[in-house]
Amino acid sequence: MQKLGEREPERPLSAVAAAPSLAVQFFLIPLTVVAVVVGIYGGFRMMVADERSPVEYLNDVQNGGRDRRWPAAYELSRLMSNPDVQANYPDLAPALVSAFVDSDGDDPRIRRYLALAIGSLDPVPSAAVATLIEALDDPDSETVISVIWALGALGEGSAVPGIVELYQSADAGVRKMVVYALGGLPDDGTYTTLRAALDDPVSDVQWNAAVALARQGDDRGLTVLRRMLDREYVSRQVTASAALQDPASDVMISGLRAVAALGAAGVASDFRAPVEALAGGDESLKVRQEAMQTLEAFEAAPFGRNVAGRQ
Repeated sequence: MQKLGEREPERPLSAVAAAPSLAVQFFLIPLTVVAVVVGIYGGFRMMVADERSPVEYLNDVQNGGRDRRWPAAYELSRLMSNPDVQANYPDLAPALVSAFVDSDGDDPRIRRYLALAIGSLDPVPSAAVATLIEALDDPDSETVISVIWALGALGEGSAVPGIVELYQSADAGVRKMVVYALGGLPDDGTYTTLRAALDDPVSDVQWNAAVALARQGDDRGLTVLRRMLDREYVSRQVTASAALQDPASDVMISGLRAVAALGAAGVASDFRAPVEALAGGDESLKVRQEAMQTLEAFEAAPFGRNVAGRQ
């Protein structure tokens, strides 16, 4: 998860901020997502002072008035990211899937938030994945973005063909989430799409593609990763917001982690100088710390190990 140098539609994706920790460690969630989440969360919490149960929120989604239903769906997307809530309400998961099915043609905000809630479920109801895959053709692009995130969060390999197809979307937000989700899914046409995304006209689609490939040991995104370590370049592509005061540093840190993940001797020699420069003098303490950890990863990498693309 807003502006990243191009048009971005408003994206109220609360649960995206609670994406699986490994994915968050490596990938750049479309930065607008985070900014919008903070704003919506703060505003909505002013409207709702009490903490109600997930069952009560689901009842509001299904039976409440117009002004109560989408906020209740929002709260469900927030609560279901907590494993303790899921453990305490084991019968809620299939009810969420049913509510999502019933939301077809309803207020799109309800459908978006319910998709995010389903993406947080563990274990996953048997009908959930098929239901989400069917929703990939939803006419509302923001709902499609939520559904893609949910399928990626569930790690569902059977969704790969449908997600890959959506990379052809003219909506940059959809393409961003496609690349983000594919980065954590098994290869079934995934890597071909990620390699194509290295030439996407939108910079943060390129960034996520390069990071995703690096995580898989594929160094075809090295040119993009090198640009991600250039603060002057990155700063021209992103814009700070109330939620993200220094988005350029977030991009650079993801680039450093991707370079460290590759870790091969050839990659280390190519990137040592720029990483050392960041470790010694970048304006962000977090970037300097990450650069030092990347240098340590270079030292620990087995000498001469090849990565895909450098065979």
